[in-house]
Amino acid sequence: MHDPAEPHFNCTDRERAIFEAGIKLGTIYHQYVGVPINLSNLDSLAIAIRESVLVQPFVSGAEVKIDPEMVRKRQGVYKYITLAGEMLDVKIEITYKKEKVVARLNYVPDMAYPLMYLE
Repeated sequence: MHDPAEPHFNCTDRERAIFEAGIKLGTIYHQYVGVPINLSNLDSLAIAIRESVLVQPFVSGAEVKIDPEMVRKRQGVYKYITLAGEMLDVKIEITYKKEKVVARLNYVPDMAYPLMYLE
């Protein structure tokens, strides 16, 4: 894929792939956390998140899971809650030129934090 932005990046191709992964994971987190959910729309939301990230430049693969058990435990009287970072398990693959990186957004219990990291 031709990259017209390449002259604006003073980094290696691997660093660029990592940068792109961070942008994509940050976008997923900040666009979707807070969306109203219940057990009936988890699959469609996970598909929508996956499809939205797959159309972005350099994304060569994506998997999105939302933990239904967390939703089941937290839903209240109105049977819905809002999506929280700890419910997400996201894996994306970025290919920039010949460099490929796999990045994750996943809740790490020991840290009590939805961490974005490289595999």
